[in-house]
Amino acid sequence: MTANPKKIGVLFGRENTFPWALIEEINSRKIAGVVAEPVLIEKCAQNEGGDYAVVLDRISQDVPFYRAWLKAQAHKGTAVCNNPFWWSADEKFFNNVLAEELGVAVPKTVLLPSNQRPPDTESDSFRNLTFPLAWEEMFAYIGWPAFFKPFAGGGWKNVYKVHNMQDFFHTYNQTGQLTMMLQEEIVFDSYFRCYCLGGNTVRVMPYDPREPHHRRYVQTPGDFDPALIQRIVDDTIKLNQGLGYDFNTVEYAVRDGIPIAIDFCNPAPDADVHSVGEANFEWIVKHAADMLISRAQAHVEGQNNLTWGTFVRISVAAPAPKLAKPKAKK
Repeated sequence: MTANPKKIGVLFGRENTFPWALIEEINSRKIAGVVAEPVLIEKCAQNEGGDYAVVLDRISQDVPFYRAWLKAQAHKGTAVCNNPFWWSADEKFFNNVLAEELGVAVPKTVLLPSNQRPPDTESDSFRNLTFPLAWEEMFAYIGWPAFFKPFAGGGWKNVYKVHNMQDFFHTYNQTGQLTMMLQEEIVFDSYFRCYCLGGNTVRVMPYDPREPHHRRYVQTPGDFDPALIQRIVDDTIKLNQGLGYDFNTVEYAVRDGIPIAIDFCNPAPDADVHSVGEANFEWIVKHAADMLISRAQAHVEGQNNLTWGTFVRISVAAPAPKLAKPKAKK
């Protein structure tokens, strides 16, 4: 009697080239006991789940229903890539804190409360904040110009470049209930975007964020210092193992030979052939298939099959400068 196959489901929305190519790649290998298919949900009941050994999540950041379904599947034993519990909690400010602990260079950053109060709060809800905040100290720490962005989310939504204090406050007044970060501008010599799969397989891609979206991946890269590329690979592995992401991208701006991690919270990164180019597309399809097949073969029925981060604390030789403590009020 043939055992039921380990099913790999791909959960996706409007994207077309990558999910279908990935499913075809997995099935074309004809590995005994492993099949891939698009996820199809007929109903979601709390006492059901576990139909898939592995699910690759490409869309739940935009559809809360899918995120809830994935958590239920994960509890029943499905290896969801990426971990839906951690993805729900993840945000960019904590990631910067973790990166410094891991010895990865990141821009100087401060976290700011939302300009407008969240629903169902009053002024007393913020009695633990000092008003006014230590604006001058924060501005001196970050410098001008600076980038002003939400502490969570992606896709370059609500990202602003501010040039001075007046510009900052004008912009801050337009951000509503968003919790924001102010971050130093990194004037870079070169820029890279890296796929990282399974916490240890890295594709370093020259990238130019100043170009239109369809031209950002540099298809004819030049020569780069091998030591620089190796540090980028090593830092990418540190970050993704620390965060526990199975499928992610990390972006680096290189300043004075130092790769500075700009953005490393992209758990459903662009993988469309028309933007990443043929060579990068072929790499991501092949290595994503390798990872998902390995996870399916390692899947153990009914147990926790998720990836969790290590959050390792290590000593950092040269910590970032700290903000001065606010002066005591008389």
